[in-house]
Amino acid sequence: IKPNLTINCVSPSSYVFQIDHFGFLEDGTFKQRYLVADKHWQHPGGPVLFYTGNEGDITWFCNNTGFMWEIAEELGAMLVFAEHRYYGESLPFGPDSYSDSKHLNYLTSEQALADFAVLIQNLKSTVPGAQHSPVIAIGGSYGGMLSAWFRMKYPNIVVGALAASAPIWQFPGMVPCGDFYKIVTQDFAKSGYNCDASIRKSWNAIKNVSSTASGLQWLSEEFSLCTPLKNKIDALGFKNWLQETWVNLAMVDYPYEANFLQPLPRWPIQEVCKYLAFDSAVSDRQLLHGVSQAAKVYYNYTGSSSCLNTSQTATGSLGFLGWYYQACTEMVMPMCTDGVQDMFEPEEWNFQAFSDGCNALFGVRPRAEWAGTVYGGKDIASHSNIIFSNGGLDPWSAGGVTYNITDSLVSIMIPDGAHHLDLRYSNDRDTPSVRAARALEVKYFREWIHQAKTTPGTASTL
Repeated sequence: IKPNLTINCVSPSSYVFQIDHFGFLEDGTFKQRYLVADKHWQHPGGPVLFYTGNEGDITWFCNNTGFMWEIAEELGAMLVFAEHRYYGESLPFGPDSYSDSKHLNYLTSEQALADFAVLIQNLKSTVPGAQHSPVIAIGGSYGGMLSAWFRMKYPNIVVGALAASAPIWQFPGMVPCGDFYKIVTQDFAKSGYNCDASIRKSWNAIKNVSSTASGLQWLSEEFSLCTPLKNKIDALGFKNWLQETWVNLAMVDYPYEANFLQPLPRWPIQEVCKYLAFDSAVSDRQLLHGVSQAAKVYYNYTGSSSCLNTSQTATGSLGFLGWYYQACTEMVMPMCTDGVQDMFEPEEWNFQAFSDGCNALFGVRPRAEWAGTVYGGKDIASHSNIIFSNGGLDPWSAGGVTYNITDSLVSIMIPDGAHHLDLRYSNDRDTPSVRAARALEVKYFREWIHQAKTTPGTASTL
């Protein structure tokens, strides 16, 4: 049964946090939202599965993390979903939170992890029977990065972590900047005849067609755009929108119908590629007609959209402005394309240009090396009890941990899995690899819980 928040998650609670955990001048506080489900919790001392909220509304993640709901009963676990500061309804300065860089200054992963640590300590001290409960951190994508870092930074608070599709190495100098888009391209290449080649050709076709006013009008009508293209700048934005569309499809190439970013059919890239099976002699307009039909698989699978909105590529539950600020400060993730090993137009990674864009928008400049300094980069072997799960179809696996580092820093690969497929609800169409991954994750959870209950000095016995 999929959770209905009014039934399975108790009414959202909130806890009062310091706006700044690491300084003493800003002594303001704010209310942060979290959700709790304790129907299956075996108290006293039953485990707590703690979702480290990421860049969006926590109710959305609560409803999309079916794995936690499905294992709660067998583990006798309480579920807690904590909202990340500056997202959803957890706004440190209310409506002024995004007003300027001074108010945004406290939007960092370090502050968020401190919030989670304080929240867990509060729950343990105020919920009867929770004092000795071992806590396991779980998260996907940026939330997965946070769950891994939470175990690294607060091993006294959580006994282990599942970091699903967590690109903790997608930072300067750690992985090649082009690997992300190579994986996107591979997904399309193996999903249909000439699919990646057609997309690679489409960029030049767009350039040719958009060079005239009548061509811009034709493109706008062919793609059913809500806002017609008027000039070259619009055409450039249109290309960026399409590029992000193909990336999103790679992230959500699930083996069943789903509506994580958009309502989509099963194996959506295969559906998209049916419209892109062209030979090299195809004309520009014929090719772009196919691209428009392919894009509508993503944006209008249900047939309910009267037009396509090029200003949005995914659900409104994600906080894009907040994430862009984080990318402009400490989450600097280099990406590049070459048009040969990938199906996109060549674009080098230019840190200075990126920094200048951040400065123009927010009045801040990124610290490129900071994430590696504060979270260890690739030198994390001294940590323990972290599972890094990654899907072979997921472009974010390019920056993920895809091999075992030690006996307790382990990688679980899901070859036919897209973005954090293992955290989603089980489905009759699930592939054997994701079923095996979930079973192995639960096995590790049981080991950590047993370890915490039998070993003095671990996070549950403090």
